[in-house]
This record gives sequence, C-alpha cells and structure tokens, in this order.
Amino acid sequence: MRQMDFTTENLDCCKEGDILEVIEYHLPTSYWYMIEHAYGASGNFKNAERLKTRKGKVVRRWKDERFNYITLEFDE
Repeated sequence: MRQMDFTTENLDCCKEGDILEVIEYHLPTSYWYMIEHAYGASGNFKNAERLKTRKGKVVRRWKDERFNYITLEFDE
C-alpha cells in the first residue's frame, strides 16, 4: 500500500472510505496528480515515484496551520 497527501481547499468534498480517481500531469522533469473534480493536488514526484494505479481510497482528512489535506491510499 502507498499513501499520498493532497492539499485541498474543502475537506467536506469527500469522506473516509470514498474511492477517488486521480489524473496524472507531466512536467518537464516530474509528475503531479490531481484528485477528480479538482478536489486536491499533490506535490511533484520523480519518474521512479509515479503512480501505477489511478484510484485511491480516502484514509484521512486533516489540516495543519497552513493547509487542509486528504490522504489517499493506493494499491501498490
């Protein structure tokens, strides 16, 4: 299992246990991911760190002093 954090503006867009799809975007030297319907965005990942699957389960919704986050767990 692999977990990945996504920043989001709205923690109420999903609930724990939901299965969400992500879309992969390519930059010149890295990749990043957006949760379906633009719910959240990931950081950048190197080629060797690319996701192999495009659906993840919401395992946590949380926030710190700067951002709101959604943590997805992928079957990898």
